[in-house]
Amino acid sequence: MIQDPHHGRDHRPRRLVAAAPVLPILPILPVLIVSALVLAALLGEPGMTWVPLLATGPALAATTNGPRGVLCVGLLASALRGRRERVLAAVRSVAEAAQHALLQPVPATVGPFQVAVRYSAAAAEARIGGDLYALVSTPHGVRLIVGDVRGKGLPAVGTAALVLGVFREAAYDEPDLLAVVARIERSLARNLGSDDFVTAVVAGYPREGQLEVVNCGHAPPLLVRDNDVVAVEPDRPAPPLGLRTLAGETPALQVLPFADGDQLLLYTDGVTEARNHDREFYPLADGLARHTSDEPVRTVTALHDELLTHVGGRLHDDAALLLLRIPAAADTAVTRPASDAERIGS
Repeated sequence: MIQDPHHGRDHRPRRLVAAAPVLPILPILPVLIVSALVLAALLGEPGMTWVPLLATGPALAATTNGPRGVLCVGLLASALRGRRERVLAAVRSVAEAAQHALLQPVPATVGPFQVAVRYSAAAAEARIGGDLYALVSTPHGVRLIVGDVRGKGLPAVGTAALVLGVFREAAYDEPDLLAVVARIERSLARNLGSDDFVTAVVAGYPREGQLEVVNCGHAPPLLVRDNDVVAVEPDRPAPPLGLRTLAGETPALQVLPFADGDQLLLYTDGVTEARNHDREFYPLADGLARHTSDEPVRTVTALHDELLTHVGGRLHDDAALLLLRIPAAADTAVTRPASDAERIGS
């Protein structure tokens, strides 16, 4: 028996399978993404930057919505970007006010010194960090401090404010520079934790031609004399401020001759520990030898620019530079205009 080749087959009409419908959520997905970024920006950490991700909203809207949808999502993203820029501007304004209160501007001339300062916070938006400096003219001569607080963030800023406040008071009150350092040490011992400390160099110019230096675990200042750069290593190493009770050692007063034309550069480890792409430290002493001039502002600016070039444009730690210079006699000499008789006689 010959079987029908079509026997057993289903002869019912087949239905055409329609393409899967577009999910209803796709058109509003860009809005959800931008809204999620808004929420993340409001609830996230202050340092987190969400603005670059806003471009995903309009890009996705271009594939799931018409021109009107793209326009709406773009306007929403622009509104959020504008808000973030306004908030950032307000934060920078507050940070600048805090910086001026904490790190008061140093004039170009203090007592007998020409002075230049350059400070850069690792977090550009913050403008301030754990590095500190101050230079004041007191009844006991010009006194200054450059230091570095262990740690980062607001706790470091608070400690820097404490150190600077005590220093400015003690610098006026105490005739002995070691007593100034002792005042700072006692204050930190009362207010810091057991693991917190501050490295610092405190210096004073009590009389002409003499510079006093107290180094508390900080990088040695660099002395420039007759075009030579020499590190001022402490005669007796001392622990950082805040650790004296643990170490049982007291700092020593180091007296240096400081004559006309001499310069002293104080700095923080954010300068000397800055690395390039090959992990090489910035050679500060070599840079100072290259850029030393009779104008501290020009010298410090050249050092700072070279430092940024060395690290590729952005520092990863706070960095401070403070340069003092005693003007040479040739700098202060004023050329007297020739009189009419002298000009005729010549």
